[in-house]
Amino acid sequence: QLRELGLSVKGFDTASNVGGTWYWNRYPGAKFDSESYIYQYLFDEKLYKDWSWSERFPGQPEIERWMNYVADRLDLRKDFQFNTTIKTAHYDEATGRWRLTTTAGQVIDAQFVISCCGMLSAPLENVFKGQETFKGRLFHTSRWPKEELDFSDKRVGVVGIGATGIQVIQTIAPRTKQLTVFIRTPQYITPMANPHYGPAEVAAYKARFEELKQTLPRTFSGFEFEFPPGAWNDLTPAQKRERLEANWAWGSLKLWLATCPELFTDEAVSEEVSEFVREKMRERLKDPKLCEMLIPTDYGYGTHRVPLESNYLEVYHMPHVKAVSVKNNPIECIVPEGVKLADGTVHQLDVLILATGFDAGSGALTRIDIRGKGGRSLKEDWGRDIRTALGLQVHGYPNLFTTGAPLAPSAALCNMTTCLQQQTEWITACIQHVRSQGKRVIEASKELEDKWVAHHDEIANATLVTKTDSWYMGSNVKGKPRRLLSYIGGVGQYRQKCEDLAQSQYAGFEIR
Repeated sequence: QLRELGLSVKGFDTASNVGGTWYWNRYPGAKFDSESYIYQYLFDEKLYKDWSWSERFPGQPEIERWMNYVADRLDLRKDFQFNTTIKTAHYDEATGRWRLTTTAGQVIDAQFVISCCGMLSAPLENVFKGQETFKGRLFHTSRWPKEELDFSDKRVGVVGIGATGIQVIQTIAPRTKQLTVFIRTPQYITPMANPHYGPAEVAAYKARFEELKQTLPRTFSGFEFEFPPGAWNDLTPAQKRERLEANWAWGSLKLWLATCPELFTDEAVSEEVSEFVREKMRERLKDPKLCEMLIPTDYGYGTHRVPLESNYLEVYHMPHVKAVSVKNNPIECIVPEGVKLADGTVHQLDVLILATGFDAGSGALTRIDIRGKGGRSLKEDWGRDIRTALGLQVHGYPNLFTTGAPLAPSAALCNMTTCLQQQTEWITACIQHVRSQGKRVIEASKELEDKWVAHHDEIANATLVTKTDSWYMGSNVKGKPRRLLSYIGGVGQYRQKCEDLAQSQYAGFEIR
């Protein structure tokens, strides 16, 4: 898009190749949880139709191949510099330009900076004291090595049972000599139905291109799902049960994103749906001790990230798998032999896998020394209060555009390709507008940012999501300001607000 405007563009990436999250997250079992046919770019019908997926939820190797296919088809590599990490980005008020430096000492001069650093790309790696003393091998899931690993004679420990931890556990359990899972916060799960696609299935989803192009950007979540009309409590108990069973059987995020909007706002409805899921989990777990450890009771279904799984719960019935609760007996430190708990118990391990998550939404940017007007620091600003104007700019940082940043749906609550395509198209059009006016600098005003933050918070605080501790709220990072990182007013509503801003000639932005 930017090349078509005649701009000189350069991309920088720490990785050695394209793929973003699908380059880094190559842990065993890494898969889509968006259906493959919607996790797509919809700006080019031929690009969409010339790639065929093998199944509904493909694994990381196939996804990485698709990312390379896209990069090659769009001839992107010639404008990218890999194996390059941006260390600083400082705005020069005198010139209205940015000066960036890399860890290797390279200096880059740019008029506009667009951050595409990812919403889940700043891993929480140094979580426990003593990690460096561990005598075995230690991995963070998002920094998984490229080579194949053999766990057949290994005692393996996994810390973390979020979406990633679940994928790892269900995949490696049969391959280990012994598997110990350290469980703090139990998770609601939803079974993944993952049919393989033959020619007929591929032809069927490709025939929907125009429909998907029109509908995905306007739904609540950027998925193909939408909430049915009518109030949940107007349904009979039989009708409610029928909808829950149908959405559960669909085997995707449909139960979360298409049962009813009241799931996000009404405690009684949340409890009703949550108990339905708990019932499904109890049927499979059976063991009361496992049920107590693995089934949530103190927060509602969908107020945390919802993981899809394949026979995950059954793993805990395997004789060589041990579930260890660390809720009231937390991990104190890592010792050379393994994991030491607060009561002094040491679990001996050969391999330790940390599925300990990320400094989500804001962490990728605050790990770069970004300085705006007057030398103000983004890390310090967001350390006090995480604020943006529609997740597209931050007041005080002219000509810096952000994607996948806080206070936009793309920070967490969206099918990412839907939201990121929308944001990049908006940013491109905005830059074009600035240039067409003969201007050089654009900055979100404080008034626009204040107005957006107030609107974001009003919607967020009406939901149950803000009443739950999770990475959605930044609760997993000590000292991080508490605010829902993602806009929850809906992808379609967000898009409309962005379109309204563009049609108003970017009212609320200072262009000079």
